[in-house]
Amino acid sequence: MKLSTKLTLFITGSKLVIVLLFVLALPFLIKEIASEYTNYTLKQQRKKVLTIVNKNGPDYYFQGDDNYGSYTILKEEFIALLPVDASLKLDTIKNSQRLIESDTLNYRVLSYTFKNKNKNYLLEIGKATTSINQYNNPLQRFALYLLITLIALTILIDLTFIRVLIRPLGKIIKTRLINRRFPFKEGQKRIETSTADFKYLDESLILLMSQINEAFHKEREFTSNASHELMTPISILQNKMENLLAEEALDEPSSMAIIEMMKTVDRLKNITSSLLLISRIENEQYIRKEQVQPLQLFNEIVEEISHRLEEKQIQISLNISPQAVLKGVNKDLLFQLFFNLIHNAIKFNRDKGNIFINDSYLNNGAYEITIRDTGIGIPKEDLPNIFDRFMKTNLEGDVGYGLGLAIVKSIAMYHQIQIDVKSNLNEGTTFSILFPLSSV
Repeated sequence: MKLSTKLTLFITGSKLVIVLLFVLALPFLIKEIASEYTNYTLKQQRKKVLTIVNKNGPDYYFQGDDNYGSYTILKEEFIALLPVDASLKLDTIKNSQRLIESDTLNYRVLSYTFKNKNKNYLLEIGKATTSINQYNNPLQRFALYLLITLIALTILIDLTFIRVLIRPLGKIIKTRLINRRFPFKEGQKRIETSTADFKYLDESLILLMSQINEAFHKEREFTSNASHELMTPISILQNKMENLLAEEALDEPSSMAIIEMMKTVDRLKNITSSLLLISRIENEQYIRKEQVQPLQLFNEIVEEISHRLEEKQIQISLNISPQAVLKGVNKDLLFQLFFNLIHNAIKFNRDKGNIFINDSYLNNGAYEITIRDTGIGIPKEDLPNIFDRFMKTNLEGDVGYGLGLAIVKSIAMYHQIQIDVKSNLNEGTTFSILFPLSSV
């Protein structure tokens, strides 16, 4: 999963958790806010009443009566003032019931005792709890809508910031790591970023790629030079041995010894030729401008290798579309690639076995060829390394120089071909060769 996706999921998830917690706590918060606001309103009303009493006296409310009581038409609020015993001391705000015109109603009541002209009075101011709670649901909806809006806004801001922040990382991955062909291009342009970590990562990758390039060029140069230099003494040895065999005075044991030596020199020559071929491929000394029909190519390979098929009585099934054409390739190199794969399919097959060669077009338009045999298979521990040079599998009778599949890999990389291998012991091996869209 990409870093941007993880950050997006984390931010969105954390915001949703906050929303959920807020929704759960919202009724209690609104109730508490409404209660505190009611308490504040009751205290302000008390302050106003006391100011009037201090200025005009209690008679301003009593009007000749022993006490005073008043309430609104809908009985949502009431105020009561009456004289009480001097021993009574009250300063509370709590919920209680009051009987008003034969109706028992619930109120939030402020009760407060005070003195005026040496007389003790009780002031009660009440507000119906129904009127207090009537705004709870609208307030909850408003708070919820406001929270969702703020959360959406913060998510949008966070995502924008994340995109801007990790954009250099995406460029580094795209330009340095994704679909990179080896060897890497020289003079890599640095990614512009103000983040020190990304700068360090980019510079480290450029340095690493340069070091890999340098090591690769040195290895390729050595392989090429060594192969060239070895071919001359090998040819000289072959000529001298052939001349020795032509001498009439040579006895039979000496002739046999020379023949064995010539076989060894011939193997050395084949190894050197293979290494030289790999070196030339890696140095891109071959032209890729030809058009090839895979069916015609396979027919030529089967004709050339038919004697090997007859020796092991192997049946080959060729199911290749006559209309298939590959462009921008090198015919000789593709011939070598498929020849090596079919040669291995024969070499590691059973007597009277089968080889199946099929092609198909994938949904994205890519072209794929599969070569499947009914041979002895490849051990799983060997599969990751079968394309390495001089690599041999842990199978009895595995003879050769371990360069056939290395040549296949070099040709595939040169043509940007993907090769996938699947194998099961005692069941067989399947090579899938996927050509890029540009070649189809």
